[in-house]
Amino acid sequence: MNDEPQNESFALNWPLLTADLPGIAGTLKSQPEDFEVEEIPAYPPSGDGEHLFLWIEKRGVSADELARHLSRTLDVSPGDLGIAGLKDKQAVTRQFVSVPRRIESLLPSLNTDNIRVLSSTPHKNKLRTGHLHGNRFRVLVRNVESDALAKATAIAERVRFSGLPNYFGSQRFGNNGSTLKQGLSLLSETGASSEPSRKSRDRHRSGRRFLHRLALSAAQSWLFNQVLAERLRDGLLDRVLLGDVMQVCASGGLFLVLDVPAEQSRFDAHETVMTGPMFGPKMKPTTDEPATREQRVLDAAQLSPDAFRRYGHLTDGTRRPLLVRPDDLKISPTPDGLLFEFALPSGCYATVLLHEFMKVGTMTDESSQESQ
Repeated sequence: MNDEPQNESFALNWPLLTADLPGIAGTLKSQPEDFEVEEIPAYPPSGDGEHLFLWIEKRGVSADELARHLSRTLDVSPGDLGIAGLKDKQAVTRQFVSVPRRIESLLPSLNTDNIRVLSSTPHKNKLRTGHLHGNRFRVLVRNVESDALAKATAIAERVRFSGLPNYFGSQRFGNNGSTLKQGLSLLSETGASSEPSRKSRDRHRSGRRFLHRLALSAAQSWLFNQVLAERLRDGLLDRVLLGDVMQVCASGGLFLVLDVPAEQSRFDAHETVMTGPMFGPKMKPTTDEPATREQRVLDAAQLSPDAFRRYGHLTDGTRRPLLVRPDDLKISPTPDGLLFEFALPSGCYATVLLHEFMKVGTMTDESSQESQ
């Protein structure tokens, strides 16, 4: 395929669950305080160990800027830092960051006008990427329409009943899809061979592993969105199909659907959820119609499953829920607009939820980070 996909399926906006309901319009992030994010940790620090878990609040500071400030001020390498997930820049965010305990005396020097250490607690292990339960959001949408509360209430009822399509937000794919284009190009260039080329190996050795991982992840995410969008268009987001791979909501375990009526009942009871592909050699495969649908998306991108095997160390492959149910979704009017309060699991996007309400201006918000 070409380095840059040319067909309309490359669009970074996907169909909405609530497309038939009128939106509230409005604007996001007029100021950082309009968008508050608080990490929900996977576990509390133990109180003993060689690392310090810092509970940090930042305002208008990107994840990279925070990491550079910590590394420079504490005189530690970036590899000594532990960060569970990225947080938005144009926001007020609170999250755990782990640092070596030996620098404890330097902690007061970390505070700036926009970064504050709220607490520090020892722990035996460094904080790992993804070690968080999710994120809690408090978002003010300004300049909404006069009847926005009634419209938002109707949309919220639909989302609570049906679940939210668990798209990756467009910020995942880079400005104008640049990160995605790189990922698709890597997969296309190497998909026909079973062994990485010398050029590919050299690029990894030259320190571009992180960029490759980011680009390939963007390609995986875009293909997932394509599968999800097709299923939504076909009215199949609430129907279990023979051959689906389901996820148990309580445990995260995966299993193949062999008894459709039984699994439809469990899905309707919110015990399980259908999953979509994050393509890679370790991904649990679907069968029957779901497998046909996933293959159709690969075919449209002119890719094969073998394309991911070449970068198997960067694209292991997994399954991702097609739907997610926001916790504690509340909407209240304020003098400045509508205030949204909700929680999402790790890896889900607040902007995807808000796009269902606003209809415009959120899926392509490049300043947002995912809820990791």
